[in-house]
Amino acid sequence: MPPPNNHGSHIPFASFRRSILTVRSDQVHSEMSHGSNIKYLELFQRQVFALFHDLSVVSADELLSVSWIHKLLDAITMCQEDFSTLLSDNKALLSKPPADRLATEYFERTIKAMDIFNATRDGVETVRVWQKHLEIVVCALDAKQRMVGESQFRRARKALMDLALLMLDDKDTGSVFSHRNRSFGRKGKEHHRRSSSGHSRSLSWSVSHSWSASKQLQSIANNLVPPKTNEIAATNGLAMLIFAMSFILMFVLWILVAAIPCQDRGVQIHFTIPRQLSWTTPLFLLHSRIMDESKKRERRNTCGLLKEIYQIEKSVHQLTDLVDAAQFPLSDELKEEVKENVTELSLACEACKTGLEPLQLKLRETFRKVMACRAEGLDFLGKATEP
Repeated sequence: MPPPNNHGSHIPFASFRRSILTVRSDQVHSEMSHGSNIKYLELFQRQVFALFHDLSVVSADELLSVSWIHKLLDAITMCQEDFSTLLSDNKALLSKPPADRLATEYFERTIKAMDIFNATRDGVETVRVWQKHLEIVVCALDAKQRMVGESQFRRARKALMDLALLMLDDKDTGSVFSHRNRSFGRKGKEHHRRSSSGHSRSLSWSVSHSWSASKQLQSIANNLVPPKTNEIAATNGLAMLIFAMSFILMFVLWILVAAIPCQDRGVQIHFTIPRQLSWTTPLFLLHSRIMDESKKRERRNTCGLLKEIYQIEKSVHQLTDLVDAAQFPLSDELKEEVKENVTELSLACEACKTGLEPLQLKLRETFRKVMACRAEGLDFLGKATEP
């Protein structure tokens, strides 16, 4: 199969999808019966390359932003829809070994994916809870609305303290905000001890207290290797299609776990991106960029690699320093620093306000697409085993 043209003109995604969806069942079967190249598989792989190429070459400011995560979920949804169509067009092949085994393994992975989708959806909700405290800080320190005095600083200080405790992971006391609580006095430290010993985090999750996003993701990635030549030949390429969709699902889940707060999140998952496959080139670039971003951010033990989370953490960290150091009357220099940081925090608040609820809906929609494909595929397999 010729590799995609990495430097040629851009072909719209819709063109790929129309090409894939116009390969009807009888056409596919005719091609397979003559042992020719499988047109639908090549088209699917070209679409994967194009979708993830566009995601991999965005600017540093756009990478891992809420809007970029939306595009990532759009990409896997498009792949999932075409994958479902192609499975439906190849029910006869799907019911025969080794395709039936490979399909079953994929559907088992989708069950494990369910917890990750739920956990990341809860993680988005957690950031939305942070937003309420951010708005208090912005309102208290916004010099455009009123004179900012000691009472406004006390109000902002309390909101920052509450926010720091919310952002503190009860299993990772080395987070960026753990040491901040020392500046909040005895009450803050006592509150921190009660929060850490209780269930401040786990009560908000839909998964169990002992559940680990990293371990769940590793279980999805385990034994995920390209099919053997004889498996590809025996399935007329269907084995490669199933592997491609399995790998895409795992890779997207890896990005979600890296970007969004969830229990025991992390990027150090062991998997290998196959170098010999034409469609994996942009995945290499994305993996490299995200790992580089992780190395920079994890020095601060960030709650997630989402761009908006970084902006929130940065602004809150700087404002906490300024609020702690404030002496009245305020110097003109301190007033200007507070103003600049409040402006940045206000922009982060606005991004959360407009982007997080649609992101939750998008995560739910993507999850439903994956589960619908699983139900349909199991139905195909079930009918194949009926007497």
